[in-house]
Amino acid sequence: MRVPIKVDRWNPDREVIDRAVSILKAGGLVGFPTETVYGLGADGLDGKAVSGIFEAKGRPSDNPLILHVGDPESVRKVAEVDDRADMIMKNLWPGPLTLVLPALPIVPPEVTAGLDTVGVRMPSHPVALALLQACPFPIAAPSANTSGRPSPTDAETVARDLEDRVDLIIDGGSTDVGLESTVLDVTGEVPVLLRPGGLSVEALVDLLGEIALPVGDLELKRSPGTRYRHYAPSVPLFLWVPEENGRPDFGGICRYIGMVEPVFPVDKSIIFDSVESYGRGLFSALRELEREWDGPIVAQWPDSDGIGLALRDRLRRASGDR
Repeated sequence: MRVPIKVDRWNPDREVIDRAVSILKAGGLVGFPTETVYGLGADGLDGKAVSGIFEAKGRPSDNPLILHVGDPESVRKVAEVDDRADMIMKNLWPGPLTLVLPALPIVPPEVTAGLDTVGVRMPSHPVALALLQACPFPIAAPSANTSGRPSPTDAETVARDLEDRVDLIIDGGSTDVGLESTVLDVTGEVPVLLRPGGLSVEALVDLLGEIALPVGDLELKRSPGTRYRHYAPSVPLFLWVPEENGRPDFGGICRYIGMVEPVFPVDKSIIFDSVESYGRGLFSALRELEREWDGPIVAQWPDSDGIGLALRDRLRRASGDR
């Protein structure tokens, strides 16, 4: 198992950053923290290196990747940027927002899954920014976990999932948001929300006035995390709506995660004090509750305000709508 190298979140060791850049330049893979989840990075302009991400994760090749950049100007090297996209970047970056834009020919098809668009994002985590600003290329990176599993929110989870399939893991502490970025397609007349995430829909509407939902499979293909089962623990996960389900029977004792106390028999519970902490701790809680357990996990279905919409999306995909 690859041992993570711990760095100061606010002042990451330059030697570690330089080592990571050298590995990426040589076509290797680096695990690194963002404010959302940990990413598994490769040189985003090297198709062979990007293919290594898919191999390490066991990820379907038709699932596109996001290019991470250290500043908004770098986006113009890989995508077409109009005035609206420029305005969004100036107002909402750095942060947990991915923009889907028309891709330039320099972007390899391994990143775009053969589409004519590419997702780009500038994360706000200081370690991620230090790495990106030291790189002469954008970093392609999905979450740094085995495909389909709960995303990693700490470096040790990356190490356990990927073992020696990653060349270096930078440990910048636990992530702040805990859910992947919001993905917004800005290639059309009206921006389309492809995936809810760490930036709320309310923040997008406040800035843009109007956003739409995807209407077809082609739009969904432009974003990762929209067409396959993701985020799933190794045991069955069921959703519980306290206001509607009352006292359900899940077939015996279960383990539970949510914000209110369960009204059914549980072996172990993880209770959060807000929807924000629920979102931040969801993936780590699922991994904790599945350990040494072969029964079901039950998760409370949250309200859809703020981060709740993204939390609902992850719970629905993790449970298979059970």
